[in-house]
Amino acid sequence: MPATSEVLPPSFEDEAAERLHRKQRLAAAFRVFSRLGYDEGVAGHISARDPGRPDHFWVNPYARWFGRLRVRDLVLVDEAGRVVEGDAPVNVAAFAIHSQVHAARPDCVAAAHAHSLHGKAWSSLGRLLDPLTQDACAFFEDHALFDDYTGVVLDVEEGKRIAHALGDTKAVILRNHGLLTVGHSVDEAAWWFITMDRSCRAQLLAEAAGTPVPIDPDTARLAAGQVGGHRAGWLGFQGLYEWIVAEEPELLE
Repeated sequence: MPATSEVLPPSFEDEAAERLHRKQRLAAAFRVFSRLGYDEGVAGHISARDPGRPDHFWVNPYARWFGRLRVRDLVLVDEAGRVVEGDAPVNVAAFAIHSQVHAARPDCVAAAHAHSLHGKAWSSLGRLLDPLTQDACAFFEDHALFDDYTGVVLDVEEGKRIAHALGDTKAVILRNHGLLTVGHSVDEAAWWFITMDRSCRAQLLAEAAGTPVPIDPDTARLAAGQVGGHRAGWLGFQGLYEWIVAEEPELLE
């Protein structure tokens, strides 16, 4: 049995411990996103469902730089958009999108959305990703397109339409906007966003250089089962978490 089979996501019997874990991973994800250049002014948000109140979620405070967020800076929002814990306002778009994604996907703990360079460039094409690489196969038959840009998302009805487009997949390309990913853990949602943005970049580069040769559907489907599962998504983020905590341990405060 391979050694990696022993590396599993943690389980919790104590609600407070699970809450702290999610908040630590959330703060770390923001720091990683900043290092990768995913911050764009006030745009972008990652949310984590509260383990004790499933209709509440933790999210970043409005207009705060990803690169300095700590655990104590995160805010808890209820189903009506009220800040329950924390002393900062929340991005209206963050509530409009994430509240509806969490409501539509009770299986998901976290959702990530940002205006990353290659994600938003690819989104302007209004196309799904092709299975050009092993990494892109994680999204084969498991991502969707929201093909109706109408401006900044400020209304929960727009959030509902995004959630509907997402369906039961792990990601949705928001045309002319960017990417949104979900996961059964903060780690997974963050990793799918990172590797999806990189897959967008790879396809943009490949198409700029010539005519890419896609992986055939049967092989892409096989690879998706190998690299696109919940545990694979969680695993993908573990090294990044260790790196960012070692470099910036104050994020855990």
